[in-house]
Amino acid sequence: MSMHPHPQRLTVLVRDAASRTPHAPAVRDGDTTATYAELDRLADRYARALAAHGVERGDRVVLWTSKGVDTVAIMQAALRLGAVYVPVTPSNPEPRVRRIAEGCAATLVVTDEEVAGHVSLARLREVPDQPAVPVHDAGSAPDDCAFILYTSGSTGEPKGVSISHRNALAFVCWAADETRLRPGDRLANHAPFNFDLSVFDLYGAFHSGACVDLVPAALAYAPEALTEFLFEREITVWYSVPSALQLMASDGGLLDKAAPSSLRVCIFAGEPFPLADVLRLRAGWPAVRMFNWYGPTETNVCTSYEVTARDLDRTRPLPIGAACGLDRVWLDPPGADVGEVVVDGPTVMLGYWGQPRQDGPYRTGDLGRIGSDGNLEYVGRRDHMVKVRGHRVEPGEIETVLTAHPAVAAAAVVVVGAGLSAKIHAVVVPVDGQRPTTLGLKAHCAAHLPSYMMIDAMRLSSELPRTANGKVDRAGLTAMCDPKAAGEAVPD
Repeated sequence: MSMHPHPQRLTVLVRDAASRTPHAPAVRDGDTTATYAELDRLADRYARALAAHGVERGDRVVLWTSKGVDTVAIMQAALRLGAVYVPVTPSNPEPRVRRIAEGCAATLVVTDEEVAGHVSLARLREVPDQPAVPVHDAGSAPDDCAFILYTSGSTGEPKGVSISHRNALAFVCWAADETRLRPGDRLANHAPFNFDLSVFDLYGAFHSGACVDLVPAALAYAPEALTEFLFEREITVWYSVPSALQLMASDGGLLDKAAPSSLRVCIFAGEPFPLADVLRLRAGWPAVRMFNWYGPTETNVCTSYEVTARDLDRTRPLPIGAACGLDRVWLDPPGADVGEVVVDGPTVMLGYWGQPRQDGPYRTGDLGRIGSDGNLEYVGRRDHMVKVRGHRVEPGEIETVLTAHPAVAAAAVVVVGAGLSAKIHAVVVPVDGQRPTTLGLKAHCAAHLPSYMMIDAMRLSSELPRTANGKVDRAGLTAMCDPKAAGEAVPD
């Protein structure tokens, strides 16, 4: 039986929690804590400010802002106006933000600081408050778009995944029940707001009247500080990519002390968790429930596997489990040893912004098999998309940026290694007479791509390796870039 009522729209979560427990903490950011009553009032105030800047129902609002109480409140404000929010991390350079804003025809881009043509948080706060005039929800329907999460695109352009209220809540309500969220919980928000892991952190907390504690971007991969955050903030529910937990265990002393006394649930998703590392964590935290969740941004989480003491003798990779909630998950072709993972159900996205609506099941492009215990196991990708610390990276988008450099005639990108050791390598064919450097190409990438898509190494080549049918030979590129197989990358 569900522990929580199933709302139809995201807009009711903070309002209902503010009505039930107005003085309970809702969002904590460093030394700042906003109660549900304060978050509710702040969301109303920002809704009036957005409306004063011309935002109406259905409009898109890009949030090029850091994590913080204000950003969370503006998300709620946009939803209350029936608008759509589009979170973009500050690590995205202005040209990419501009492409995203143009791609979704944004009415407004909100920034941390003053940027020409955009609206800063300070300017939004200048709109006079009218506390006696509450903002009434604009009557969004469950299948209206609530937010757009942009991912790396294979065509070179960012791709916007449109998520409806129904999509998000189908996952959030299932997840709240599965993890038994309750008002006293404190959820750590490790993921950036444009990453689908944050949907659980924020809306799981709001749905259950719990508190979400925002992990600053500067701490996201600082192992000692992150471990300290987990203990000192008395986190009860942790959710991150496996590489963050691996880093905390290897360099942050995570398992050198007793398990955090407050922690009761640990969830990881976004990339495979090496078996030896996850079992070390499982053995070190015997009283903590542990889940491996799976799903692309287009479906959020669609399968789940609970890691228990029974897995300590496991020798095969950790399963991604069975379908969540009302979703259906299967392999195509049916009966094959390995098939493509296909998902159908209420968590499947509305579609990509600006493209036809998603019609029917979503083909993930991931390959899987059914293990002997009946659980789904992840095998790999059908295409060239890769994961770097949980972030989806399409080599095509990096290649498009590289080939825009005046010294580059052609380029191809591969990822060498996995997990913490994953590195983005570029093989570059220079324009005649030119010799681009790694530092020069990194600076070029920094002007057009978010930090997680920056190249780590570069190798010059007279031509790109090709397969017999003329396509770029990705396996050959990987062998070329692997230092153990082909020496070091070209120095600057």
